[in-house]
Amino acid sequence: MPEASMGDDVTVIEDAPAKINLALHVTGQRSDGYHRLDTLVTFTKHGDRLGFALADKDEFVISGRFAEALDDSRDDNLVLKARDFMREAIAREGGSAPAVRIHLQKNLPIASGIGGGSADAAATLRGLMRLWNVSLLNATIEAIAIRLGADVPMCLASRPLIARGIGDQIVPVDDMPAFAMVLANPLKGVSTPEVFRRLTNKANPPLDMTPRFNWVEAIRATRNDLEPVARGLLPEIAEISTMLKKQGASFVRMSGSGATCYGIFPTLAAAEDAAAALHSERPDWYFEATETTAGGHDAGFG
Repeated sequence: MPEASMGDDVTVIEDAPAKINLALHVTGQRSDGYHRLDTLVTFTKHGDRLGFALADKDEFVISGRFAEALDDSRDDNLVLKARDFMREAIAREGGSAPAVRIHLQKNLPIASGIGGGSADAAATLRGLMRLWNVSLLNATIEAIAIRLGADVPMCLASRPLIARGIGDQIVPVDDMPAFAMVLANPLKGVSTPEVFRRLTNKANPPLDMTPRFNWVEAIRATRNDLEPVARGLLPEIAEISTMLKKQGASFVRMSGSGATCYGIFPTLAAAEDAAAALHSERPDWYFEATETTAGGHDAGFG
């Protein structure tokens, strides 16, 4: 993978923030195999970053800490799929979508339960609309997003929200505060299909976020139904959760299907101190102090 920095040729930059499942309830399974979920989601100020520039031919460059974990030549890369789906939609409406150079700065671990690939795809949709100066109907963009994956509509919004169904029924949560947190991952993968396959109860109680006068306590009353299964597949999840608690996290939970866990801290400074201590203890693992976005923010598109 080429190591590169965002250069002067980049004309549009889009952040692809990490998606954190503060809670994830599995409430059923459809006849087509898709699981019904209720999930409380927020987004961090830490994530991947994408740059876009007009070019003579399509190019895709990857840099960053986790660049080597991706294969930039694979046809199923979500960034390239998002580019191609956007181009198809623009062509159907008689618009122009010229060649583009896309630079992905990969700062998030791969397949880690924090929506890295989906966030990259959503940022590609937002960035290319700006670069190509096109305006598509929201319904068209949303249809492309769900075609790319169940998490992409959430990442397209990149704001605190509750998602239901297969992730396509989204309601903003405008009163959610920002949280200081540490993201922690042992850099070992967990297979999402295997987690769902081993989940014995797929009809759990739905998410109920009322009342929520104290947000941490409200989150504590929810669940991640996938965490017990993921812990059975990867014991390091339990270890990393214990490490976060020992560093003073007021609440710890796994995000998504894992293996990333988040720990909520009282301040960003406390989170930064904890991340530094954890990195000294396990320099081969991933620890990142960050803040989440408060409700009312919308990445927007169109």
